[in-house]
Amino acid sequence: MVRLRARDPEALAYAIRRSCEHKAEVVAADEREAGQRALLNLGHTFGHAVEAGMGYGVWLHGEAVAAGTLLAADLSRRMGQITQDDMARVAALFQSAGLPTLAPDLGVEAYLNYMGVDKKVEAGKMRFVLFRKLGECYVSADAPADLLKQTLLGAQGPGPGR
Repeated sequence: MVRLRARDPEALAYAIRRSCEHKAEVVAADEREAGQRALLNLGHTFGHAVEAGMGYGVWLHGEAVAAGTLLAADLSRRMGQITQDDMARVAALFQSAGLPTLAPDLGVEAYLNYMGVDKKVEAGKMRFVLFRKLGECYVSADAPADLLKQTLLGAQGPGPGR
């Protein structure tokens, strides 16, 4: 991680190559996103709402997805699937990579509106990639509305105009 943060060209080239190879393997095995490929969307349902709410280009896509991943982790914790310590591990990893550890406060209704029109909505239901445990995720369209709202109320970073 130190070499990556220092932008060491060899370390960056290796990380990018391995990431591309891994993604290509997942996509090739599931071209129509019927199974494992959907897991590549971890953090994206929330992250796309961050991008839309902040204005495209204000946050980089990876920053928005990182914040979205932490929101997915928070929702997973509220659903009893991971612990607060697990969430702290994810946040520490993102912090060490220089990524945001707080999602912007867009307001619950704005988040719900943006997520409601995301391309991953199916049959009118939002789909989330959630943690079953660290290192194991799954796709769910059954996140309890009350827990989702609690997660969104916890978004505390700078929002629009801040």
